[in-house]
Amino acid sequence: VQLQASGGGLVQPGGSLRLSCAASGNIFSTYAVGWYRQAPEKQRELVALITRGDSTNYPDSVKGRFTISRDNTKKMVYLQMNSLKPEDTAVYYCNTVPIRVDYWGKGTQVTVSS
Repeated sequence: VQLQASGGGLVQPGGSLRLSCAASGNIFSTYAVGWYRQAPEKQRELVALITRGDSTNYPDSVKGRFTISRDNTKKMVYLQMNSLKPEDTAVYYCNTVPIRVDYWGKGTQVTVSS
């Protein structure tokens, strides 16, 4: 089982993107799910979390700009990213929280640049 992220791209500072995460089975209804990102030469960072009860949590670096949501019927989790900054540039992945190593899939590149 892998969680596949999509929807990345090149966007100007201040712009928006919506990332999508798809998974098979009942992963999203069984586990809390997070969006993670990793920039070159930086540690992986959890940027959004949604629990099975739909509670959400964000680090201060993205709070107020990013919104995570889920659609269990479509087996999808989304990350709406607004007011993007150059420091948001990274490869974005989705996985459960806590991480399951066997669930890592291909991430999606987000580049914020003018």
